[in-house]
Amino acid sequence: MNAGIIRNPVLPGFHPDPSILRVDDDYYLATSTFEWFPGVRLHHSRDLVHWRPLGGVLTGRRLDMEGNPDSGGVWAPCLTYADGLFHLVYTDVKAYAGGFWDTPNYVVTAPAITGPWSAPVPLHARGFDPSLFHDDDGRSWLLSNRTDWRPGRPWANGIIMQEYDRQACRLIGEPIDLYDGTAAGMTEGPHIYKKDDWYYLMTAEGGTEWFHQVTVARSRSVLGPYETDPDTPLLTSVHRPALELQKAGHGSLVSTPDGEWFLAHLAGRPLGTRGPCILGRETSIQRVTWSSGGWPRVDGGVPHDTVAGPSLTPHPWPDEPETDDFTGPLGPHWSTLRRPASPSWVSSGGGVLRVRGGRSPASMSGASLVARRVQHRRATFEATVEFAPESYQQMAGVVAYYNSRNWYFLRVGHEGVDVLSCDRGRLQLHGPVVPVTGPARLRLELDGAVLRASYGDVEWGPFDATILSDEYAAEADAGGPRVWGFTGAFFGLWAQDMTGGEMAAEFTAATYKPHL
Repeated sequence: MNAGIIRNPVLPGFHPDPSILRVDDDYYLATSTFEWFPGVRLHHSRDLVHWRPLGGVLTGRRLDMEGNPDSGGVWAPCLTYADGLFHLVYTDVKAYAGGFWDTPNYVVTAPAITGPWSAPVPLHARGFDPSLFHDDDGRSWLLSNRTDWRPGRPWANGIIMQEYDRQACRLIGEPIDLYDGTAAGMTEGPHIYKKDDWYYLMTAEGGTEWFHQVTVARSRSVLGPYETDPDTPLLTSVHRPALELQKAGHGSLVSTPDGEWFLAHLAGRPLGTRGPCILGRETSIQRVTWSSGGWPRVDGGVPHDTVAGPSLTPHPWPDEPETDDFTGPLGPHWSTLRRPASPSWVSSGGGVLRVRGGRSPASMSGASLVARRVQHRRATFEATVEFAPESYQQMAGVVAYYNSRNWYFLRVGHEGVDVLSCDRGRLQLHGPVVPVTGPARLRLELDGAVLRASYGDVEWGPFDATILSDEYAAEADAGGPRVWGFTGAFFGLWAQDMTGGEMAAEFTAATYKPHL
């Protein structure tokens, strides 16, 4: 039986850097979460066509992201399985500006995908995008790229590998220079797979923008030397700007029990030809065949919108309700910014989400923002908020959010309802100010490159939604990147109390509705 058609992206909205894994008849995808809690987002499938969210791995004290920069935090996780345990390695990026990279890497393990997950064990900080390879001789190896701060040198300076003792959970020996990459440069995202006595090294190259690609090399020894596929890249959209899926790269492989192979990779869906990607980098899946010479191939070497699914029994999951009535704990579609959801500032139950006002929108710690990914080019988000501010330093409402420097906030302030926006750090108030008493039903509507806000019969906008895109959020100067744009847009429920009094806002009936 065929599982049906894989319709890409399989994980729409902000789901980059996919690591795919099969354990028996179950398939899992782990994706980057950057500054959002819980860290490392997991999805589960039984047919590679239908996916359900499982929530995140790194919760509570397992991850400290207070002070992390925009688009810092958890990068490029890798999920593997050995000795009856799930192993997850990841980077927590603390700094990247000015040429320097602070990229500590960690490993956690669990007996089941739902946990409990162990406390993080530090590995090295020589580079980012770590992955584990478990060889059939019982040895394991940690791979990553290597970063280089020195002026005039490539910042992604090849792939390194070091032996990992999975019983002791520590690195042993010295790092090995494994692969320098190709002329595409910016070599990162390494994974090793073993097939037919070959070790296949898969990397991401060209940077995670329009020139992104998946590169494959192979060796008879895990230690190399690795020969690059003469027909590389395996996958790219660089020469096909009209394709729906752009920025294709950062891939990982999985096989079914019947020997069918598939590639999970990231891609972006721009508005127009290489226009802004408001939804961020998303996860897609392509079918892989093997050439007579033993190299993996994707049809045409480009990403496809639809792909024939594997020979598996279809296994759909129930649809997510459009409205969250907050009758219990926060569901897996919600995330929080830089700090975990804890009773000290947020609670859900009894039909209400209660959020204590946090620090200012510019703060890199203490934000009180509960948000969900925007997953469609056209969608509405609305919620009812009850809030009685006593000062201009207190406000709460719904937000279309990219990062601390780019957002639109439909808010209840001390004078009434209006819109406050931030465009690369520049604040602007948008009238009119509408008086409000009691609960206010606030609404945001995204229509491609346009955002509108409304309360009752009053509308604000249209606003330029492209400031919520990866491309716009990225800022650089002569010294290199000052702010990366890696996360995609969110709709959220936000409360601030800059008096320090933590005045609470109560949200009810949060509705996300796509317009297909």
